Amino acid sequence: MPTPTPTPTNPSPGTQPPVLVTGATGRQGGATARALLSAGVPVRALVRDPATDRARAVAALGAELVTGDLLDRDSVVHAARGARAVFSVQMPVLTAEGADFDNELLQATNLVEGARAAGVEQFVHTSVTGAGQHTQVPGWAEGRWEFMAPTLDTKAAVQDLVRNAGFPRWTLLKPGFFMENLLPSMAYLFPRGIDGGLITLIKPDTRLSLTAVADIGTAASAAFGDPDRFHTVELELASEYRSMAEVADILSHVLGRPITAPELTLEQALAAGMPPMGASGTWLNAAGQPGRPEFARALGLPLTRFEDWVRDNLR
Repeated sequence: MPTPTPTPTNPSPGTQPPVLVTGATGRQGGATARALLSAGVPVRALVRDPATDRARAVAALGAELVTGDLLDRDSVVHAARGARAVFSVQMPVLTAEGADFDNELLQATNLVEGARAAGVEQFVHTSVTGAGQHTQVPGWAEGRWEFMAPTLDTKAAVQDLVRNAGFPRWTLLKPGFFMENLLPSMAYLFPRGIDGGLITLIKPDTRLSLTAVADIGTAASAAFGDPDRFHTVELELASEYRSMAEVADILSHVLGRPITAPELTLEQALAAGMPPMGASGTWLNAAGQPGRPEFARALGLPLTRFEDWVRDNLR
């Protein structure tokens, strides 16, 4: 496969080297790009196709676009050359057979190795809450949670790559349960829309480390702004820590309609429109989530209130 030549668009003014942001056309990378640009930090966004609407939207914010692919290590080296830091996020490619986690690990390996080869000084990676501790959950050794193994084992493996790569400065962010899972457009917790009510296997008393995607961008931007203080920080990131019953109460209050946290069987939830990935709710009931707002506050990070998020995004 030929190496794509980096195609700069909107090169940032001044002499400050940029932060290379992966996933800038998605939620987490996009939040990070916006937070950095708002702070006056030049952003170089790695995109596969700079002509797409999403890529153009990132460029319109003031980011420089560079063409490359995480599956092509050489293109990553070219993209990272001259960047002072990298924001790392990967997702498995979805195929007809399901999620390709080997592909996700390859993306991460290419990015880590490519960034090191390019001389990048700082690496901030976003993972997922509890990755690395997941094998300690009761029932894991007996195979009860085998369906969660590909996701969590891959996330843990990438974390180890980052820790052991030799970057002078590195940080791991481990966000919890995205508030954005409540967006009707996600068809996840509200698969039938808000009027159809919450559909989930997460029990009313299960507590979640709720995380607004914007807070990932805030945390990453803070790490890039103070590399020494955030070096080796592994932040279990939560904007709020709420039970599903509390989530329903806040939704009811802000939206002005009764919303309850249901107790459903798998069959009932699937029949009501829950996507198959919603089966992970049983894992959350057993494992919980270790993220707490006080961890981020101890680092001086501002956090999004869930009530404010609902008001801004669901009304």
